[in-house]
Amino acid sequence: MSTDVDIAIIGGGNAGLTLAAKLAAQENPPTTVVIEPKSATQRDCSWALWALDQQADQLAHSTKGRWRRWQLIDETSRVVHSSNQYNYLSLSSADYLLGCAAQLKDPVKLVEDSVKVLHPEQQHTNIETDKGSYRAKTVYDSRPPNIAEEGLRQHFLGWHIHTKEPIKDPDMATLMDFRVDQSRGLHFIYALPFSDHHLLIESTLISVAVQPQSWYRNAIECWLRENNIEVAEIISEEMGVIPMDILIPDASTVTSEQPLIATIGAASGAVRRSSGYAFQHIQQQIGQLAAGIAQGNMAVPTPVSSRLTTMDSIFNGVLLSRPDLAVSLYMRMARALNGDQFSRFMLGQATANDWLRVIAAMPKGPFIKQAVKQAAKQLSQKLSRA
Repeated sequence: MSTDVDIAIIGGGNAGLTLAAKLAAQENPPTTVVIEPKSATQRDCSWALWALDQQADQLAHSTKGRWRRWQLIDETSRVVHSSNQYNYLSLSSADYLLGCAAQLKDPVKLVEDSVKVLHPEQQHTNIETDKGSYRAKTVYDSRPPNIAEEGLRQHFLGWHIHTKEPIKDPDMATLMDFRVDQSRGLHFIYALPFSDHHLLIESTLISVAVQPQSWYRNAIECWLRENNIEVAEIISEEMGVIPMDILIPDASTVTSEQPLIATIGAASGAVRRSSGYAFQHIQQQIGQLAAGIAQGNMAVPTPVSSRLTTMDSIFNGVLLSRPDLAVSLYMRMARALNGDQFSRFMLGQATANDWLRVIAAMPKGPFIKQAVKQAAKQLSQKLSRA
């Protein structure tokens, strides 16, 4: 026997559980079920973002580290940013998701289950799971997106470690240290000190092909040796793949004959294609979606503007076509901006002046070539739909 619900949310990650928590807080919440096969602790990983003080304070319960200073390093130089407005945060995904789950109340609930079949009918969608079935008027699917076959991926393996000696500059986050092997793609070390002796260090690669786990571990060990950091204990290991070029399905429409099935979060394009950052875009999208649902509007807002997506696609095109420029592109961008400007740029909130600074710092030829290519691609897509 099926359970009837107004809304079914598939996937209990950032998008899914944030939406559920916001719906539960409404005066007349729709009947909602979140279907997620794994617990938050089983899926725990680190999320990162830039945040103003007010948001940083709101996220304090799930914050592992908070920095006002960060750096990017290559073989010849170092760029250090500081900000009085923005914090760079590292969050525990488990703590954040558990906080959202704690806010749920009838008629919004979370069930630990796996979806097997989605079958849309005239007025609802049948959802078959391992433990039961549901009939939903609206389905929001937040499962991981499909990655374009030859698209860029940001893939990494990281260690949480205790160090034998105190860490130098524990108030400094290292966002990108490019002094590592660049033979497999754009490669950097990402290092966040959570205390004098606790460090998260990740070997991160931006490329099409994912490498064996041993390759990342070897890069971490080499970086630790070269920076004279001795490991007292490896606390834990985490790894992941962030899509930077995803296949976004055509948006569904709400009609009287067909129920709405729509993607949200990363699967809907909330990951910045040039950086892999997604948290803030997901939060903004879900906030707007929840407000719309309260007014009877079930449509999913676009998480990243088409202008920003186009600019990111041009940037990624240069990374793919001119890998020899990859390190210098990030270092040029960092040098062109101060801490506040850099934070805004990474958040997708850059001003016109911020964009002008970045554009002026970039090599013009490769970007013009990619801009022409992107324009031709968009024109072809429009003509094919006409």
